[in-house]
Amino acid sequence: MAQYALIMLLAGIGIPILAALNAALGTRVGSPAAAATVLFIIAFGTAATVFVLTGAQGLSKIASAPKHLLLAGVLIAFYVLSITYIAPHFGVGNAVFFVLLGQLISAAAIDHFGLFGAQATALSATRMGGIALMAAGVWLTQLA
Repeated sequence: MAQYALIMLLAGIGIPILAALNAALGTRVGSPAAAATVLFIIAFGTAATVFVLTGAQGLSKIASAPKHLLLAGVLIAFYVLSITYIAPHFGVGNAVFFVLLGQLISAAAIDHFGLFGAQATALSATRMGGIALMAAGVWLTQLA
């Protein structure tokens, strides 16, 4: 379990870095959409390389998967396009604050209802308090 936590911690560290880098690229080239497109081309190449190196299995089953599961691609495009456009105007910290707040809310709902095949974990008062405390902590980091 510790390795999962570490990997997710690193992914979390990468999100604001991704936001800052892509926002700067979008500003420099004058097009958030161009910056996002380049990001996705590089991301595709990286994912394709990992796919090939790990055995290249599962692609044939994509066609039979429920179509709503493909919404993840639209959601990541929305995230990248919005953070690339908004961060230069709103600040990376402010943008990521609202991203984190949204993640806390949606993660709690997904877990509570067991959506998309997730393990159901009831939203108890203790859990709700913990989420509120996390949200308050993230908010406190934005006070200047």
